[in-house]
Amino acid sequence: MRGTWSEESLRQLRAARHAGDWAALVALLSEQLLAEVLQQVGDAVGEAVTARVPGAEELAAQCVVGLTERDWEGDAELARQLEAALGPGPVPVLRPLPVDLAELSGLLEGDPGFGGGRIDLTTGDCWPQQADSDEQTEDDEDPERWLPVWCEGSRDGYRDMELFIATVGDADFTDRLEIAITGRGAFRRFKDVLARREDELHRFHVFAEERQRGRARAWLAGYGYRPAPHDLT
Repeated sequence: MRGTWSEESLRQLRAARHAGDWAALVALLSEQLLAEVLQQVGDAVGEAVTARVPGAEELAAQCVVGLTERDWEGDAELARQLEAALGPGPVPVLRPLPVDLAELSGLLEGDPGFGGGRIDLTTGDCWPQQADSDEQTEDDEDPERWLPVWCEGSRDGYRDMELFIATVGDADFTDRLEIAITGRGAFRRFKDVLARREDELHRFHVFAEERQRGRARAWLAGYGYRPAPHDLT
């Protein structure tokens, strides 16, 4: 029976992705709940299909079903990519770019005063606004080289908290979380309350990362790109 994702199993997942060990990744995913990490594993599962790793096609098909049913932002883009890897779907016209979705999410959803930056289209590197200002080059304005990223603020992050609270089964704890996100300082109070329940804090981190990666994927698709295979963080 498949289990939920512990810190150790997530560590193993990231290690397999980083190493490009698709056989180890397929074996790990076969023992875990896919629904919790669809955005994290989708690109790697597609690579496993391309590499003809036994069991990869079955996992990819399960991912497509899960993404289609869940339908969070970015899920449709990933589902189409996997369908193309499996064969029946049209090949996506999005250009591959080795962008770290977690880093891109940080640019999109960071502090409005310091967030934003740009993506180097030759390398896929994400440059935060502050670091970017210290690395001026003569081709700074070249649209063939750079893709600007404007910070979109914390609205989506607040929505993540609301949606997560709806998944908490303990009524008393739910009430405390709902009170915590009311008014200024909502993010800090929410994390403080969650810290009292280590299991729920861990679950929220996995939940939030899924949604953040999906939003970053959708943003990237809007500019005609998709994460290249070695988006492995």
